[in-house]
Amino acid sequence: MANVRGCDLPDDLLYDVENHTWFTEIGDGTVKMGMTTIATALAGELVAFTPKKVGRKVRAGKSCATVESGKWVGPAKSLAGGEVIETNGDLAENPSMANDDPYTNWMVILKPDDWDSVKGDLVLGSDVAAPYEAKMEADGFEGCG
Repeated sequence: MANVRGCDLPDDLLYDVENHTWFTEIGDGTVKMGMTTIATALAGELVAFTPKKVGRKVRAGKSCATVESGKWVGPAKSLAGGEVIETNGDLAENPSMANDDPYTNWMVILKPDDWDSVKGDLVLGSDVAAPYEAKMEADGFEGCG
């Protein structure tokens, strides 16, 4: 597992470093998506998580959910466009679970429209340390913890 400035980044995930999200292939043509530890550290304790409804379409690069903390409200952007197949109801009920473990407490499961092209734009977990270090440096983010 990569650790960049105190932020854990599991090796078995694919990362959209720019939007602080991760993806994992489920194996049935769908992907699970969530926030990174960097996203939750930047936002602070989450107080609301409102995903798009099951059956709704997400356009590539657009929001699949709205996330709110005491200091920030904004979109959780998905690099993959597609249909929302499932949302994490537990996270909607208790959003701060993502602060405790953003890798267990995923946001949505999508059936992507063009996964093969999106996958090529994501960073493998085993290769994510350098891109995240550069992003944190550029953004002036000290790190997690």
